[in-house]
Amino acid sequence: MFLQSRDLTLLRVARRAMATTFEVAFPAGTPHAFDAGSAALDLIEEIEEQLTVYRDSGEVARTNATAANGPVAVGAELYRLLERCAAFTIDTAGAFDVAVGALVDAWASAKRVGRIPTAQELNGATARSGFRHVMLGEGTVGFRRAGLKLNFGAIGKGYALDRAAEHLKRDWGIGSALLQGGGSSMYGLGAPPNDLRGWPVAIRHPEPERPGLGTVHLNDRGLGTSAATFQFFEFAGEKYGHVLDPRTGRPAEGTESASCIAESAAEADAISTAFFVAGREWAAEFCRSRPHLGAVMLNAGDDRPIRMGISEAVE
Repeated sequence: MFLQSRDLTLLRVARRAMATTFEVAFPAGTPHAFDAGSAALDLIEEIEEQLTVYRDSGEVARTNATAANGPVAVGAELYRLLERCAAFTIDTAGAFDVAVGALVDAWASAKRVGRIPTAQELNGATARSGFRHVMLGEGTVGFRRAGLKLNFGAIGKGYALDRAAEHLKRDWGIGSALLQGGGSSMYGLGAPPNDLRGWPVAIRHPEPERPGLGTVHLNDRGLGTSAATFQFFEFAGEKYGHVLDPRTGRPAEGTESASCIAESAAEADAISTAFFVAGREWAAEFCRSRPHLGAVMLNAGDDRPIRMGISEAVE
């Protein structure tokens, strides 16, 4: 995804975080844009430190290490995020689930040595996965299964963008900015001065040389995309993607790209992942019952995307 506007001069502030590049773009002339953007990126770095599972100092890493021994007190922000993730898991019938760290680790370990996980390894990782094994108390988190791990890779970037946008609006009085994390997660704060519909964002085709899948305007809305791009590996002549189906423990199949437009970037990230996993027909039914959502999806082998919900107005 990328900003599609040639008539707007922007001030951009960018920084590496969460293994990608985050950027905040302001219309030229925005007061204190550089300082505000730097403060927003500082907050994103703090959220990365909280959510990372790759450093023992992170709050999520500490929770993963101890929550199977008994309830662990967590900060208010992490607890609210877990409550949202629990709701997303229920709403999507398990197509989105952050309690899949054991599965992520199983596939990553096998990939490092050039193979796929054995049936025994997958069965073991599946038994240690699933939000049904997570217990939320009053500000506490406990795991029913030893070895269960939280992993916020499917929602972390969108969540960070939402928090950063809230910070810009509340603490800096900024009403217009486009925030993005790695090109797959975006949030449009307000609208740019040259287009009151919102920030025009083009959705890329998963094959870079192919025409894009459309342009959506984000006005206090988020956009998340899950796609079969370059994050896959081959084994015995088959390709295995990076998006896992929590219900089967295996990489999702059948979808090339799934984008979701939602009221927050966190919801857009979570639901685009569920759309990618569960497929187009399920996504269409999901959008029909939730009019605030939209989707742009491309099935494997299709030439044209399908637009659903509010995305029917995508250019």
